[in-house]
Amino acid sequence: MAPDFPPLKNDLLLRAARGEVTERAPVWVMRQAGRYLPEFRKVRESHEFFEVCRTPELATEVTLQPIERYTGLLDASIIFSDILVIPQAMGMEVQMNPGPYFPHPLDTPTDVGKLASVVNVDKELDYVFKAITRTRKCLGGEVPLIGFCGAPWTLFGYMIEGGGSKTYQKAKTWLFKYPEESKALLAKIADVCVDFLVGQVKAGAQLLQVFDSSAGELSPHDFSIFSFPSLKYISTNVRRRLAGDNLPATPMTLFAKGANHALASLAEHSGYDVLGLDWCIDPVEARRIVGEKVALQGNMDPNVLYGGRDAIESAVQRMCQGFQAGEGGWIANLGHGITPGVDPEDLKWFFECVHKYSSRS
Repeated sequence: MAPDFPPLKNDLLLRAARGEVTERAPVWVMRQAGRYLPEFRKVRESHEFFEVCRTPELATEVTLQPIERYTGLLDASIIFSDILVIPQAMGMEVQMNPGPYFPHPLDTPTDVGKLASVVNVDKELDYVFKAITRTRKCLGGEVPLIGFCGAPWTLFGYMIEGGGSKTYQKAKTWLFKYPEESKALLAKIADVCVDFLVGQVKAGAQLLQVFDSSAGELSPHDFSIFSFPSLKYISTNVRRRLAGDNLPATPMTLFAKGANHALASLAEHSGYDVLGLDWCIDPVEARRIVGEKVALQGNMDPNVLYGGRDAIESAVQRMCQGFQAGEGGWIANLGHGITPGVDPEDLKWFFECVHKYSSRS
C-alpha cells in the first residue's frame, strides 16, 4: 500500500520536466544538501558520511537543510544519498575519506564473481527508501522530492578504478581488452539501477535523475557502445515497471556530463524527459539541437559562485536569456554539483537572480 503524502503545493519542477513553458524557471542545485552548508558540516562532525546516508532520520535532516535555509527560493529537494550505494549493495566495500575509496576494486573480470549474484534492493537499500518516505512526509508538500542513481558506466569506473580517476586507465583497459565482459557488468549494474529507481518511486520520489558524471571520458563511439545502451535500458525498464505496478508516470532526467556530442541522439532515443547540461554548451545551441523533444536542465558553471554577486547576476541573466530564447521546459541548475567552498549567501543570490531573470510575467 502506497504511503499517504501531503498534497504538493509547488509543481513547477514537474511541469517543466514534462516540457511545459513555466511562469518562471524552477530551480535547484546538484549537491544542494552538502558541505557548503555549516549546518551540514555540524551533522558530519559526529556522523560518518555513509552513516548519514544509512540513517533515515539523518538523511531526512540534511535533505531538508537547504529547503529550510532557502525558504521559498528552491523548487525541489533531492534525497541525501550517494551514487555509490549501488556498488555497496552489490557487495563492494566503499569508504569515504574524504573522497570515495574501494579497498578491493575489480581488477579483472574474474573479480565480478565476488559480487552478489542477486541483489535484493528492498533489503540492501531499504534505508534509502525509508529516508525518501520520511522526507516526503516532512516536506509537507512544499516542493517535489527527487530520487537518483549513478549511471552504469560511471559506477563501473569507480568499481574498477577503486575511486575517482583522472585517466580511467583501468576502466578503459576493461572496455578495450574485455569488451563483452564489460558489457555484462554494465548490464548487471543497470538491472540494480532499475530496481533501485522503481523502489524510490514506490517510496515517494516524484522525479528521478540518472547521473552519468563520467560520460565525457568516453569518445562518441565508445559512449554509444558502453554507456548509451544501459541508459536506454534504464529508462525503458523503469517506465515499464512503473506502468506494470500502476505507479505514477514519473519524469526522468539524464545528466550525461561532458557528452554534449550525444545531445541529438539522447533527445531522440534515450527515453528521458529532461537532459541535464554541463556549462560547456550554450543553451541556445542545446535547444537548437534537441528542439522540443525534451526539457533541459542547467547549466551555470558552479565556479561562477566564487566570482561575487555581479558575476553571478550576469551569468544567471545570460543563462536565462539563452534557455528562454526557444520553446520547451527548462529547469535552472548548475552545470555540475555545488562545491564545498561556496558561501551559502552567494548561492541564495543565485536563486534570487534565477527568480528575477527567468520570470515571464
